[in-house]
Amino acid sequence: MDIDNPRAEQPAATVPAKPNFQPLKAHEISDGHVQFRKVTVPQHRYTPLKKVWMEIYNPIFDQMKIDIRMNLKKRRVELKTRTDTPDISNLQKCADFVHAFMLGFDVCDAVALLRLDELYVDSFEIKDVKTLRGEHLSRAIGRLSGKGGKTKFAIENATKTRIVIADSKIHILGSFLNIKIARDSLCSLIMGSPADPNLLLLQLKLNGTSVLLLELQVLSRFYRTTTKLAA
Repeated sequence: MDIDNPRAEQPAATVPAKPNFQPLKAHEISDGHVQFRKVTVPQHRYTPLKKVWMEIYNPIFDQMKIDIRMNLKKRRVELKTRTDTPDISNLQKCADFVHAFMLGFDVCDAVALLRLDELYVDSFEIKDVKTLRGEHLSRAIGRLSGKGGKTKFAIENATKTRIVIADSKIHILGSFLNIKIARDSLCSLIMGSPADPNLLLLQLKLNGTSVLLLELQVLSRFYRTTTKLAA
């Protein structure tokens, strides 16, 4: 009489292979619907746009795989996704790139928005810092630029940002930390600080050091919290 041994080796259960799905294309995420972005062209940027149109068109169409056209009737740049657009975020990056050019940034500086994710544009007005009118406003704008643009260039080189001063509006292109340092320096100039390049560079170094120390303190607190939770 044969008795089945319950301890006999059973065939090992085969674990199904982990599925490997390809990332969805831009048109697949939106259920096949085409996504649009529209950037209005100001009157004073229409002629510069015509001169550098191909420098804007090539990286958007060839590298980012986004369709772009100029609507001459409505005077705006129109962008839309394609079936071969690799990432849906490319559309917003291209819109930010075109918008940065409309604000006054050079194409060689604004194109960094397509390549780096941590860059963005911050804008504010002089009246947001201090209410100035007439000649007081003109002197504040002069302090921001400096003689021959020395003050503005010093801030740009020290903080690795790009600054556009358009009348009473100020636009800063850079990373979050660098924009904060540059904005603090610009605000101090608006409030009446002397526009001495040497003093300005010293202030920029001190601001950068204090921000880095603050980040180190936050990271150390986070590390202590995680170690306590792990224990």
